Amino acid sequence: MQRTPERLAPRHAPRIAIGYGVHQISEIAQTIERFGERYLGQVFTPVEREQTAGPMALERLSGRLAAKEAVLKVLQVPRTAAIPWLSIEVLTGANGVPFVVLSGSAQAIAEWQGISRVDVSLSHDGGVAMAVAAAIPMP
Repeated sequence: MQRTPERLAPRHAPRIAIGYGVHQISEIAQTIERFGERYLGQVFTPVEREQTAGPMALERLSGRLAAKEAVLKVLQVPRTAAIPWLSIEVLTGANGVPFVVLSGSAQAIAEWQGISRVDVSLSHDGGVAMAVAAAIPMP
């Protein structure tokens, strides 16, 4: 039997997947300028748009897009698969901490892989937004 990294890990160790996303804030500005509401409505839910409104809207939207990309990576979704952006919702809790709500096909993939939730951290600075996502396995 060949020794793979999965077989080298202790059997009691849960698999925690990590993904990241990086996005130029100027890119989302250009995309919104070009496609407007059509783009916003296909990528961000009404609640996401409401929570990102204000003077830092582009930075916040870019961070959420980076988070959605990070979530796709932890779900190990092939680039050829069609997972709707709206099935990955990145919201802000009352405490200011972002959290992920999966629905539809994204939720189905997570359940199939034994993922109970996906945690995220977002940041933006110097014209770049980035996010890290961690898939937490079911107990």
